[in-house]
Amino acid sequence: MPRRDIIRGFVIGAGVGLLIQPILANNVPGRYAALLAPASRTGVFIFFLLLAPFALWVAKLVSRWFPGLYQFAQFAAVGTLNSFIDIGVFNLETFVNGTALIGNGLFAAFKAFSFLCATTNSFFWNKYWTFGSGGKAGAKEVSGFYAIALVGWVLNVGAATLVKAAGPAGSTAWVDVVAPLAGVAASFLWDFFGYKYLVFKKKSD
Repeated sequence: MPRRDIIRGFVIGAGVGLLIQPILANNVPGRYAALLAPASRTGVFIFFLLLAPFALWVAKLVSRWFPGLYQFAQFAAVGTLNSFIDIGVFNLETFVNGTALIGNGLFAAFKAFSFLCATTNSFFWNKYWTFGSGGKAGAKEVSGFYAIALVGWVLNVGAATLVKAAGPAGSTAWVDVVAPLAGVAASFLWDFFGYKYLVFKKKSD
């Protein structure tokens, strides 16, 4: 595996390890407070720091028999970082404003903002790394990317809002983790195939 990909794996792992911290702070029950101790938080950070490059290395080995798997692993790694940006930013919003104060309308607005942060990150990582589309980003490429992302946004926010509304009342974990994850899952495959075959088609092919 190229050295630059190992470094990028460490960057992604570090990002996930940092972004999971507000999620833990918002959702770990008091009886499991030991999980929030500095040693535990450091352990979680190191785990993700090492997991990301290791998972990419394994995918690179397996891709000898399954061409295209490594590119999907790259997309999955970027998608994992995007997911934690999405959920991490959302948890910061709910931490500041309080989960109990968030109605369905404000929930959708907060979710949309966190999704926009994740999507912007996604553009640069996927353009220059996953699909290898070098050079300056053109208007057509950017508009195409965000058109695909807009449909993904509808899937993401719509699924998250529906799951949130259907969940148990008063469940912080459901609002802060389960519902946002449902949104991520709804848009993941759509984004991969849309970016690969429509936005970055020439380079990825």
